[in-house]
Amino acid sequence: MLAYVWAEDESQLIGKDDQLPWRLPVDVKFFKDVTMRGDVVMGRSTYETIPNRPLKDRRNIVLTYQDDYDAPGAIVVHSKDEILKLHEDSSEDFYIIGGATLFELFKDEVEELYRTVIHDTFDGDTYFPGDFDYSKFERVKYWSGVVDDKNKYPHTFEVWKRV
Repeated sequence: MLAYVWAEDESQLIGKDDQLPWRLPVDVKFFKDVTMRGDVVMGRSTYETIPNRPLKDRRNIVLTYQDDYDAPGAIVVHSKDEILKLHEDSSEDFYIIGGATLFELFKDEVEELYRTVIHDTFDGDTYFPGDFDYSKFERVKYWSGVVDDKNKYPHTFEVWKRV
């Protein structure tokens, strides 16, 4: 199974200066709970924003167009086809975690979506693809997250499956 895992604000913003523009620990936990079920796939820029990379206890796959790129502890690939071949040869689920280029690249192949929506707007420079066709998916789960001292923004979690 090939899935996306991401958080966005009300305007589909997903990043600012290669970072999340908000702090929401409960979403970090959701992300970890989902992605611990398989391998994580990301672009080079996303990989470089992860402190103490690679993500622990998951196979990390990094897509880059730089031929000599080195990502210690991760598998480096240079094309969509290489990722699809790894996926075909694996018994693991693949979770695409960003960035926007990978979300655009795999929109015809993705089977499940794990989306956190932060019900606020932020300043940033990177957006989830605006032309993503949700009509090809059915929302199968939806729940509100708890707002508290550590999680200050109203938010919802959603799980979608391709129909």
